Amino acid sequence: MTSQARPLRIALLSYKGNPFCGGQGVYVRHLSRELAALGHRVEVIGAQPYPVLDSVGEGVTLTELPSLDLYRQPDPFRTPGRGEYRDWVDALEVATMWTGGFPEPLTFSLRARRHLAARRAEFDVVHDNQTLGYGLLGLGLPLVTTVHHPITVDRRLDLAAAQDWKRRLSVRRWYGFTRMQKRVARRLPSVVTVSGSSRDEIVEDLGVRPGRIHTVPIGADTRLFSPDPAVPEVPGRIVTTSSADVPLKGLVFLVEALAKVRTQRPDAHLVVVGKRPEKGPVADAINGFGLEEAVRFVKGISDAELVDLIRGAEVACVPSLYEGFSLPAAEAMATGTALLATTGGAIPEVAGPDGETCLAVPPGDSGALAAGLERLLADPALRRRLAAAGRARVLAHFTWTRAAEATVALYHQAIASHPHRGSAPKGRGELRDQPPPAGGPRTTASAPLGPVVTRTAPEGKSTAPSGRTETEPGPVGSKS
Repeated sequence: MTSQARPLRIALLSYKGNPFCGGQGVYVRHLSRELAALGHRVEVIGAQPYPVLDSVGEGVTLTELPSLDLYRQPDPFRTPGRGEYRDWVDALEVATMWTGGFPEPLTFSLRARRHLAARRAEFDVVHDNQTLGYGLLGLGLPLVTTVHHPITVDRRLDLAAAQDWKRRLSVRRWYGFTRMQKRVARRLPSVVTVSGSSRDEIVEDLGVRPGRIHTVPIGADTRLFSPDPAVPEVPGRIVTTSSADVPLKGLVFLVEALAKVRTQRPDAHLVVVGKRPEKGPVADAINGFGLEEAVRFVKGISDAELVDLIRGAEVACVPSLYEGFSLPAAEAMATGTALLATTGGAIPEVAGPDGETCLAVPPGDSGALAAGLERLLADPALRRRLAAAGRARVLAHFTWTRAAEATVALYHQAIASHPHRGSAPKGRGELRDQPPPAGGPRTTASAPLGPVVTRTAPEGKSTAPSGRTETEPGPVGSKS
């Protein structure tokens, strides 16, 4: 068997794998499944909220590398009890939170470094999913890192939306980890991103040399997200995905557009896959326009429920100001639902030409969104034409199988070019090598490391809820 054909042992790192929202959990779930389908062994190493995984045989396992879970509901920004502290990394995590910063990328990278140092011989390659923490430098293993888009983009948009100096100061503290991510990104041997737009942002914002960046588009699970004529369209239904009330997602402009559309189409209504905000711009717009009965939020739904929700919509809408890829666009197109999308970030790369595979409008323009919605709601023939062309585009360019095959090729490049295969990572204290644990699914524990649980993913498709939004750095906003 050639080295290219040999099954690889892959450590896939994800500091946040929320199955309810956030693109990181979606990426890890689908990529790990397709890598296993190609014959490789994938061990997902993640922190809370842990990802939900699908399995192909025993090809996918999950190792839980717990943090202190400081942002969990219903007590976010909590102070841990004295007995919860295990080591200096835990103390660093709490101290960073207390000063208004977001610690998880750094502290997860330190825990992952320690864990991998003890198991270096068990993996051929490490794939980091946008942690970009100091602990990942000098691992002694081939490393590939996915950057969906630089979080500096989120930082700029949040600063622009901040209404006073106190909020701007809070935003700057929260996004302090982006300085670390810039430094780490410039030293990475291989960066994977999901679109040409994100590639340009990584070069501009993070300073990564273009020759180190590889574009591998992701996509939809086209077996799940598929048309079903048996599901009737609901007149006036518009569906969108928004995990949080943040400027990046542009949901407030869609709510404003809905108010305009309902003056001509009283049956028009919006279903948002995400949590209803209790306050903020979206909540204010819904209340101000009297749309409480016309905007419904749903969360925690299964994949099957999500697909039927999209199938039953007359229009799927992506109103974002910026996206690094836009899974919601790809999944709506794969389902055979007509798409209205902005031209923010990489969305045009996914959605395709205006009038051919979607209707495209400028970001941040509620009037343009309203005009697009009115046009689509009034023209069933146009919806059918865009829906058919959209699905064909996804099948041709944006599937998880294609993404996995291209990613494996990058793994082999990283392995072939790694200069010190098998050398020990440098570190001090608790980052030094430790005796490797016994192989196979297991539970191990050590005083400084805390409990580490490895379990095999359940056979077949998971029915747990899945997020459909792009990567988020953690809880949106910060504690003031």
